[in-house]
Amino acid sequence: MSDYSKQDERLGLLIWYRLSRVYGRNVRETQQHLKKWDLTVAQFDVIAQIGEQGKLTQQQLADKLFVTKGNITQLLAKLEEQGLITREQQWKIKLVSLTNKGKALYAQVVPKQETFQVSQFDALSRDEKKQLVRLLRKIQK
Repeated sequence: MSDYSKQDERLGLLIWYRLSRVYGRNVRETQQHLKKWDLTVAQFDVIAQIGEQGKLTQQQLADKLFVTKGNITQLLAKLEEQGLITREQQWKIKLVSLTNKGKALYAQVVPKQETFQVSQFDALSRDEKKQLVRLLRKIQK
């Protein structure tokens, strides 16, 4: 392996470590932030997705959150128990929607969570943010 490729390999590992650390820190800070509403990150994701779409099937929700239908079932049971969502059987599918209590929570928490997430990138200039998005898109493919 040439020196150039060893340097590239080390640089690639450094990028991976940095991305992992930034992501891990963001998840921890997000968990702390969402505790104000007694929500987990997964519960917030469900409420945000349903609130944005209105109604979703359990399978659509699982697909959007990149989890199995079994995982989503447990999560929905907890949110239903809290009175935040309702599940309605329509023939072979279950549609999930927010209750009035869930809609009120959505209206309260989603804008604050979005503002919180935006603030995580305050150290970057507008041009740096655009560049980061371009670079992340490039490696995502």
